[in-house]
Amino acid sequence: MIQRGQLYLVKRGASEDPKRQRVYVVVSRDIVVASRFSTVICAPVYSRFSGLSTQVNVGVAEGLKHESGIQCDELMSLSKSLLTNYVGQLGGAKLADLRMALRSALNIECEEWEGFYA
Repeated sequence: MIQRGQLYLVKRGASEDPKRQRVYVVVSRDIVVASRFSTVICAPVYSRFSGLSTQVNVGVAEGLKHESGIQCDELMSLSKSLLTNYVGQLGGAKLADLRMALRSALNIECEEWEGFYA
């Protein structure tokens, strides 16, 4: 079952991405992922990490081959049917980093965000 924070390798066709395949992390809430909606919101993972507040540093511990960065400024909706090649999972600390990067990318103040993941 697909869950928030899981990483999947997606073949080209999910976007106009010039790469043949790319890893994406699921950022939709679990209640949406488990629903009958056919798509979920995902963030792409690039092989570079610049240290921006909208990025999350990930690597081997999350199932990747090398250090990379989740790019929360480039959110996109992907069909659940494309998420079949499981790569790994973000741990608790990385999920917290993801929440902070999403807050920054979407310019959401902390007070507005409270209770969002309840």
